[in-house]
Amino acid sequence: MQIWPRSRGIGLARQFAIGLAIGLLVACGGPPEPTEPVQTPPDETLVELPTRREPPALTETADATRSELLALAKAGRLRAFARRADAAPGFVSNFADTGHYQHWLLLRQTGVDPLDKFETLLAEPHAAKDVGGETWFIWPDLAAFAAEDLLPERLGFEDRARLSRLLGEEGVAEIRQGRAYPGFRTAISADGRWVYYLHELGQEEDQE
Repeated sequence: MQIWPRSRGIGLARQFAIGLAIGLLVACGGPPEPTEPVQTPPDETLVELPTRREPPALTETADATRSELLALAKAGRLRAFARRADAAPGFVSNFADTGHYQHWLLLRQTGVDPLDKFETLLAEPHAAKDVGGETWFIWPDLAAFAAEDLLPERLGFEDRARLSRLLGEEGVAEIRQGRAYPGFRTAISADGRWVYYLHELGQEEDQE
């Protein structure tokens, strides 16, 4: 019987292993191609939304008027509230030439309390707007926006939610039709004059 040398047996085993590896690579389609790192393209659909604004500081006289009106509203004193409006030069509460007290009384009789609305209104952020060379502080700040800037898609998430809460679906639909802010709003000038407290649209917006 012929006995193979040990070294020759090891060489044959090595050749067999190499051949087996080559066969497997061929069966699998060869070694994998080197891959480039995958880079995610930038999302061009992302839009940078406006950042939250800090309300401008009120003048001392404007803040004093705000505090006075808020106290009347919290006390539920509609007649005293109306007398304060009568004392403000050029004050506007409606566009039908109805007296302030009568207008607000009718509004209350429809189930909408103008004093409750006023108190809620002053809890909102305010904005400053130059009108005819005079600075007006306006509540809510959204009421100072141009109509085209009030479109929900142009607002940040927080402002969009506030707009919906303040106006509801019907009010937002009016804005989409190109109308100015159609909800409750009020303004006090920098010198403390109470300018308006409105809930309807009219000539006042054109004057601004």
